[in-house]
Amino acid sequence: MTVTLNHTIVPAVDHLAAARRFATVMGLEELPPAGREGHFAPVRVNDTLTLDFMTVPDPQGSHLAFDVDAETFDGILARLRAAGIAYGSSPTEPENGRTDHPLCARGLFFADEGRILYEIMAPA
Repeated sequence: MTVTLNHTIVPAVDHLAAARRFATVMGLEELPPAGREGHFAPVRVNDTLTLDFMTVPDPQGSHLAFDVDAETFDGILARLRAAGIAYGSSPTEPENGRTDHPLCARGLFFADEGRILYEIMAPA
């Protein structure tokens, strides 16, 4: 059997708001709350992966990186701009407004209030 990641917990200040923001920016499906008493706010990333946002008292942050095609990248960039969400070309400068990523043709980073640093990479 091939090993695939089924889901991961994403720590958040407010799990519902964080899931909604991520789903909106990425153009993904936000699923109904799950877990005991709805403490997970899942977002379907693809056929095999769900991110389960969960409110925690003091989110320590983490880093999640995604490969996307050029069309998906353009959509994400447009939604970030429309929402006024800062983005940048480097993890040390996630608000410089650039997409000249060091590892691919185009890429960007953006962060949320739970200190999750999202990385979006497109080959062309």
